[in-house]
Amino acid sequence: MNAYSHTHLKCDLFGVSHFHDRSHCLFNNRTWSASHVPDIIGTSHLNRRGYTSTTISYQVMEHMQTNVVAKEYSDDLPITSSYESAMEALSSLITHKKRGDTSSVGGKYGKLERMSIYLKILGLEEKIDGLRIIHVAGTKGKGSTCTICEAILRECGFRTGLFTSPHLIDVRERFRINGLDITEDRFLPYFWSCWSQLEEKVTEDLPMPPLFQFLTLLALKIFICEQVDVAIIEVGLGGKRDSTNVINKPVVCGITSLGMDHIEALGNTLGQIASQKAGIFKPHVPAFVVPQLPEAMDVIHEVAEGLAVPLGVVPPLDCEKMDGFKLSLSGDHQSINAGLAVALSKCWLQRTGNWEKLFRKQEILEGDLPEPFRRGLSTAHLSGRAQIVYDTSLKSYNSSKEPERSSGDLIFYLDGAHSPESMEVCGRWFSTAVKGNQKTSSRLRVENAEQVLGNGHIQYGSGKMEEPYETSKQILLFNCMEVRDPQALLPRLVNTCVSSGIHFSKALFVPSMSSYSKVTSAASVIPENFSRDLSWQFKLQRFWEKMIHGNVL
Repeated sequence: MNAYSHTHLKCDLFGVSHFHDRSHCLFNNRTWSASHVPDIIGTSHLNRRGYTSTTISYQVMEHMQTNVVAKEYSDDLPITSSYESAMEALSSLITHKKRGDTSSVGGKYGKLERMSIYLKILGLEEKIDGLRIIHVAGTKGKGSTCTICEAILRECGFRTGLFTSPHLIDVRERFRINGLDITEDRFLPYFWSCWSQLEEKVTEDLPMPPLFQFLTLLALKIFICEQVDVAIIEVGLGGKRDSTNVINKPVVCGITSLGMDHIEALGNTLGQIASQKAGIFKPHVPAFVVPQLPEAMDVIHEVAEGLAVPLGVVPPLDCEKMDGFKLSLSGDHQSINAGLAVALSKCWLQRTGNWEKLFRKQEILEGDLPEPFRRGLSTAHLSGRAQIVYDTSLKSYNSSKEPERSSGDLIFYLDGAHSPESMEVCGRWFSTAVKGNQKTSSRLRVENAEQVLGNGHIQYGSGKMEEPYETSKQILLFNCMEVRDPQALLPRLVNTCVSSGIHFSKALFVPSMSSYSKVTSAASVIPENFSRDLSWQFKLQRFWEKMIHGNVL
């Protein structure tokens, strides 16, 4: 969005693959080994050359704070092919249906009925309850809320599974075990096991599941086989008819902030949307919701009352309760998500009998946060949401010294806002962050920022840059899909920034590097002759020009 020298905001744009170079633990067929590798050395390319398995058993190394725990899982896993082959298989599940199209994918079964059949085929139907699930729906903030829940419960000592969507670069981002994206080595056997079992049962009435249904099934398979203590599941779209609503016995449910989004699928009033979101409620299962507009809250209360659901309305987190810790996710709106995550995590601990076990010797007053909660709130990380990344041109790099700055430095302010309400929130976060940077005279310190090193590796932690430039430009780098309405998005963003004294000197409208028709990996090579139809981007540009010249109401 903005920064020193040249600055970019990415709204709904996630396509810079070198931002996501990751290091993995290395596994062979029967034993695992791990060595300490400097952060600047990426090892993920070793896993991207393809993986084959001729054994049934493998071991998984789990890092929880300073402990290393080995767990073994045995299953009849097929010989797997390369990761790219798996992505090609996934791509074949894309249906190209438009949102709001409620027609059946095929056969006589509805979506949730099909999901139940798929679970039976995979042998998972009776095992789901053992995952002890936290199920979260909402328009805005559900990914952040789920991520914070995962971090809190992991800090409490539990083995966690997290399923979120969408992914930014690689589909494995959707599946986290103990805070880490599942590695290719672990992903592939689970993938091909699910694929082969479902493919064997395909009929005219029961086709292969569409993409998101398959990924939901795969997440449940992974979490069951990885023997997680808790699974945090983010709803994909809506709630009542979402593929994740095959979950019948969650431990607790949550609803984040609601707004007007996906109206073609969920309804064109806030009440209709609230009804869809509250569709994840289950009889007598506690649920928590953040404050909503009366139209939405009335519907949520009505659904909860009909199912005898104990419903709690959760206020934003009082950051004074953090006792020296700071929320790791940036933006004032994150206090709303954090408050909900705390309530969900506490309820989960209480209902599973773990609250007393963990904290019975401590005197925790009502409203106080135990230390594991504070640690989780201060360490949760979610890429592409109010994220600050330095892209620095390096003259030289020495692992024992800070990199030298050269000209052409950029600071990227990244956010995936895509609804009118979230665009306004994004604008407030961006304006606050930029004004904070501009007030720094001798050094620029941005907590919770990330720095892109010369090899593309992200160095997490506090960003430190010497001698900020005297002048900076705010440049908007904007991407949105054609299903979005730029007239509802851009004015909310720009007006919010202008009201804070932040102005864009230029706007760039860019196409997506990803495709509706193909699932790609982080290792996928962008062709040199990469081209897109830019007619939509030119339309955005024309709207922008009318807007800045005052021709848009």
